Parts: sequence; C-alpha cells; structure tokens
Amino acid sequence: MQNNRKSLSERLLDFGVRIIGLTVKLNKTAVGRHIGDQLMRSATSSGANYEEACGAESKADFIHKMQLVLKELCESLYWLKLIGRAKLIPSEDLHPLLREADELVKIVAKSVITAKSKEK
Repeated sequence: MQNNRKSLSERLLDFGVRIIGLTVKLNKTAVGRHIGDQLMRSATSSGANYEEACGAESKADFIHKMQLVLKELCESLYWLKLIGRAKLIPSEDLHPLLREADELVKIVAKSVITAKSKEK
C-alpha cells in the first residue's frame, strides 16, 4: 500500500510540474492567463490534497479529501480539453497531459469507490 501511495504521490507531483510547464507556453493574453491560472490551481491542488488525504485522521476524512483530489483532477481535465478545443497549445504537447489526467481521474475515482465500500 505504501508503494502505491508513493507512486500516486509522485505522479501527481509530476503532473503538477508538467502543467506548470504547459501554462508557461500559453499565450500571454487575457484568455491564456485566465485558463492557465485556473488549470495550474486545480492541477497543483490535486497533489496537495492527496498528501492531506494520506494523513487523514479517519476513513471519512480520507474519503472526503480523496473526493477533493478527484474534483480537482476533473477540473484540470476540463481545462485541458478546453485548451485543446480552442487550439491554444499544439495537440502533440497536450495529448500526453490529457492522457495522464484521464488516468489519474480513473485511479482516484477507483480509490474513492474502494474506500467507500470498505466504510460500510
């Protein structure tokens, strides 16, 4: 279990770093700044919330914090899709991040489902 936590923690950290790199590439327009700020907030807070979940005080606290991680990842995925649809970043730069965000959403969603089933 500890290795899985470390692995997910590292993936979320790497995801945040990659998102920071992407936001630097966004045009320095009002649109680029707005979307970049929103994306950076949601992507980086998903990792921070995961670290909080790892130190949760109870099963209910863990579930709540993991749901926050999921919420932030879903928001990040939305902003990445919007960037793609608006063609703000070349698709070859965006696709690996879209894929990683989608995988992270699935991993965290499964973790929330599993934790909820064990709570009952």
